[in-house]
Amino acid sequence: MQTLARRQVLSGIAATSFAAVLADPRLARAAAAGLETVSITTEDGRSVKAALALPSKLPAPAVLLVHEWWGLNDQIKVVAQELAKEGYVALAVDLYDDKVATTPEDASAYMKAVDPGQATGALKSWVSWLRDHEAVGEKIGTVGWCFGGGWSLNASIASPVEATVVYYGQVVHPAEELKALTSPVLGHFATEDQWINKEMVGKFEAEMAKAKRPLQSYWYEANHAFANPTSARYDEADAKLSWERTLAFFKENLT
Repeated sequence: MQTLARRQVLSGIAATSFAAVLADPRLARAAAAGLETVSITTEDGRSVKAALALPSKLPAPAVLLVHEWWGLNDQIKVVAQELAKEGYVALAVDLYDDKVATTPEDASAYMKAVDPGQATGALKSWVSWLRDHEAVGEKIGTVGWCFGGGWSLNASIASPVEATVVYYGQVVHPAEELKALTSPVLGHFATEDQWINKEMVGKFEAEMAKAKRPLQSYWYEANHAFANPTSARYDEADAKLSWERTLAFFKENLT
């Protein structure tokens, strides 16, 4: 009976849009369960985990995903699965060591507890792991949302990749640091966002220009977390448009 029920759920996933799966906890949980948990040991001896989704055709370019401040939850795993459907090896990393928040208070505490040096080391190790993986072609991209948006950029500064996508993430870096980028950057930002605001992004754009690194910035008449269907600030039209732009950016730079 459980097998039949799971088949029915998976059939529902196949017939349901990406956004609808993200918005339905039951479908998201079932979809996320299809990913493989992988682990590695970083250079400083820490054991770190990630969720891996493989496309039907290999080898393929890879995308490293960094979660929101909630942690590596079903939503991010579903996005990884969707990227695999688009033809990418998708690796959703876990920077919270198995902790997933369900309240803003816990999310804030987990985010603040992240050690920047350890997180950078973990991301560098995962990029190296992807480079050496037999399923991965020559190119790697990164993408992240909110907390993960900033860490998508940090990962690309720390390790050479071919494409970087930031969804409303912290982008405060001087030009000298940004010169380490070897990839173009695509940024999605929201006009009503009080945290990742026009002032912050404007400075980022200026520093990227000083560093002579390519940047595409898009602004949406929306608020922070507009691309997350589980958020009260979700904006369906802007989420769809930003995702289309992300896929086009990866196609241009990774395939």
